[in-house]
Amino acid sequence: MIPYIKIVKQYERLAVFTLGKFNAVSGLRGPGLQILIWPFQTSTPIDLREEVINIPGQTNITRDNAPINIDFLVYLRPIEEVAEKLVLEVVNYHQAVIGMATTILRAVIGEMNLDDVLSQRERINEELRIKLDDATARWGIKVSAVEIKEIEPAPDIQESMNRQMAAERIRRADVTEAEGKRQAAIAIAEGDKQADILRAEGSRQAEILIAEGDQQAAVLRAEGFSTALDRIYRVASEVDTNTLSLQYFETLKEMGKGQSTKFIFPMEFTKLLGPFAAALENRNSPNGETENPASKDA
Repeated sequence: MIPYIKIVKQYERLAVFTLGKFNAVSGLRGPGLQILIWPFQTSTPIDLREEVINIPGQTNITRDNAPINIDFLVYLRPIEEVAEKLVLEVVNYHQAVIGMATTILRAVIGEMNLDDVLSQRERINEELRIKLDDATARWGIKVSAVEIKEIEPAPDIQESMNRQMAAERIRRADVTEAEGKRQAAIAIAEGDKQADILRAEGSRQAEILIAEGDQQAAVLRAEGFSTALDRIYRVASEVDTNTLSLQYFETLKEMGKGQSTKFIFPMEFTKLLGPFAAALENRNSPNGETENPASKDA
């Protein structure tokens, strides 16, 4: 029996076999200095750090029979409590994980249409992680994440997709242009509407101001005419009958200078002549006569 020393690092565990058997209690040793006895004990180191396995591109067929090539990454690490399963349950767990991931990927993609595969990458990642984690749990492996690197449709499908995207871009451009024209037309119509409203409001205000001005002018003219009539009435009330009669005679004098041969006088004209007729009668009365020289000589 020859003892020998094994140094186990912090991120490692050491699976120790005694006479070819693994002891579930003391068979898995932690970091530090470990003493083994040769040739009765052998050991296998187990790395507990997370690993990244690159799954090479695989051609998969979607539910609508479209061939598509997908490659992705699998992030995994051994479960510390059952790390011995990496040695006891599987010969090459890297190759086992790659084969299992490829099979699960084909099953997942076969249940989806091409459009869903291209647009639902996160859903595919999560579904692959869950199924792959369940499958590798018996080997003492925990799958922490699955990330699709690239999805490549077949060349003819890629060409069709390019044409479709070009047509879609043209359609969106046309829709955007039409929407812009519609918005512009609405804005112009709204502007014209507001302008018409403002013009109508301005015309209404102008008409109101003009009407108010005419009303005030008419009121002022009426007040002026009323004031003039009042003054005329006061002046006329202070004029006696003789003055009015003289004014009538002046008027007749002016009328006589004209070429007319017919005149129409109001009935009140005879009343105005009454004072003059009375004055003439008083002048021709006996008390007012002068003596005749012939009768004085007699």
